Amino acid sequence: MPYRRLPNTDQARLRALQTAITMGQIKEQENLAFSERSLNRLRAFYTNFETTLIHHKLARSQQEKSSNTYLATVKKARLYLSHFIQVLNFAIQRGDIKSSVREFYGFSEKKSPSLVIDAEVLEWGKKIIEGEHLRINHGGNPLYNPSIAVVKVKFDQFIDAYHFQKTLQNNTARWTVKVAELRDEADDIILNIWNEVEEYFSDLPDDLKREKAMEYGLTYVYRPLERIKNSDRHLSKKHVQGLINPNSVN
Repeated sequence: MPYRRLPNTDQARLRALQTAITMGQIKEQENLAFSERSLNRLRAFYTNFETTLIHHKLARSQQEKSSNTYLATVKKARLYLSHFIQVLNFAIQRGDIKSSVREFYGFSEKKSPSLVIDAEVLEWGKKIIEGEHLRINHGGNPLYNPSIAVVKVKFDQFIDAYHFQKTLQNNTARWTVKVAELRDEADDIILNIWNEVEEYFSDLPDDLKREKAMEYGLTYVYRPLERIKNSDRHLSKKHVQGLINPNSVN
């Protein structure tokens, strides 16, 4: 016998609620298979849940849309910072600049700064730009290819994109929390309505009861072994029909 399966995704929950709302609109109250109390609770909840899902979807879409632009911006900033560090190290290796100037930038001779994650780009971008200005103020000659001015332009673009992307991520997270807060109530409303619907049709034969309940959005599924048995019964029936009337089987 198939079993009832409650919605397990937000869109499935919304569809179940929508179906119940629709049945509440087209059925007279005395013919509605669930209570007026449940209908009123459903109507009070539905708009808020639907609106929250819309905002959550929009927030995710905006974040994903901005993601490619952001990744290109951070990649460019990382590249310019990395090249500037290389130029500095090459100048030190050639003896054009003393190795002690690394202290202006906040890193040592043994280990250059890591720029793997975005937070490191944010941290070291500021240090390198400030360090280059300090070195020049102490009488050092500016480095070129890339110059610190060009590095700063790429870094400032990254800063803007970084904060914008963080805003989008925080917005998505905020709506994700709101959706999660509503899920339990959505599940409780659906469960109560579905229980009332099955109770309303409980005097009917099982097949007819499920057929009527499915009009209200209830979902029934067969277990794997039941699907196999039903398939075997269907094939056997076709085989018998074929013996009686060979032309009836394709």
